Amino acid sequence: MIDPKLLRTDPDRIRRSQIARGDDPSVVDELVAADESRRHAIAAHESLRAEQKGLGKKIAKASGEEKAALLARTKEISGQVADLKKEADAAEERFIELDKTLGNIVIDGVPAGGEDEGEVVETIGTPRDFAAEGFEPKDHLEIGEALGAIDMERGTKISGSRFYVLTGIGAQLEIALLNLAMTKAAGWGFTPMIPPALVKPSAMEGTGFLGQAADDVYYLPKDDQYLVGTSEVALAAFHSEEILEDAELPKRYVAFSPCFRREAGSYGKDTRGIFRVHWFDKVEMFVYCLPEEAEAWHAKLLGFEKEFIEALEIPFEVLDVASGDLGLSAARKYDCYGWLPTQNRYREITSTSNCTTFQARRLSIRHRGPEGVAPLATLNGTLCAMTRIIIMILENHQNADGSVTVPVALRPYLGGRETLSRA
Repeated sequence: MIDPKLLRTDPDRIRRSQIARGDDPSVVDELVAADESRRHAIAAHESLRAEQKGLGKKIAKASGEEKAALLARTKEISGQVADLKKEADAAEERFIELDKTLGNIVIDGVPAGGEDEGEVVETIGTPRDFAAEGFEPKDHLEIGEALGAIDMERGTKISGSRFYVLTGIGAQLEIALLNLAMTKAAGWGFTPMIPPALVKPSAMEGTGFLGQAADDVYYLPKDDQYLVGTSEVALAAFHSEEILEDAELPKRYVAFSPCFRREAGSYGKDTRGIFRVHWFDKVEMFVYCLPEEAEAWHAKLLGFEKEFIEALEIPFEVLDVASGDLGLSAARKYDCYGWLPTQNRYREITSTSNCTTFQARRLSIRHRGPEGVAPLATLNGTLCAMTRIIIMILENHQNADGSVTVPVALRPYLGGRETLSRA
């Protein structure tokens, strides 16, 4: 949800943001009209309600004809008060309904355009020259199957297409990545969390995942619950309906959880291996902070992601995501794309979003300081999406003999192993 004050003082800014997202700006006109309607209805109801209360006090002191007249007036307006209350509630509901269709206000400076028009702001590391080393790189699935690390066939047998089983060293590799990610995050001041993967509709809607992303989430109608596509949902809802004191901020959490996605619209894309799957595990960072500190925290989250990827010795680039490719809640997003040798291109492995006060308004999370109570800001950042990082390690660190060199930073979490090979 956006700040209602912005709607009244600068609706053109919201229109520009809608256009930048590729969305219809006319909804802003509807929202302005709905805001005026609800304020008028609320004012009319409150005015008549005040009169009704005043009559009650006068009746207690009146007698005779005066009291009879007051009672008649009370009876007359009681129905009007009830009608105005219904009108005010309907106007408020319509305003909220429209407001929830708006994406967050895009931050100035975000590149304009769609999915393929983000701006590469940094490239770190140099891809290996496998030809110079004298061998053709294998893809992650061929390597993983040879190592006994990935079993797609049995994953499909168990659960269907786009499912997998990590076996042997594959399972150990994920556990090692989990421990490395959690250790680093704790060192950065994040509190480790293991939240539920099933959430209420209010949590999913509050984080903005029941809008444009609704087709990509799994819903359990019998239980009226959703499987999360990211632990961002649970972490955002963790402080819903709460007021946090300024002295408590920033609050930093890092969560490990399974993530579930339908991959709607991805038919025929990345069908080989574990790049695009219906379930994967992930370590996610989340920050609650003062709104004026949000952009600085966004830069910090990106810095943490970069540090983690560099520790794994994966070449990558940083993308400032274009406005038309932002999720509903993000005002700005940076993605890190790791180098995938067998595709000869960079592919997305992490992202971090500044959601400003958008999610906090929807989830009623506020902070209290010297100037009173107001919505705070929320940010999220992927530290380690397990399947994609495993892909990057297998492909970038493979050797001609079929083994895989373990990045130095990961070796303590694999019992000191320097290479992965079939036992």
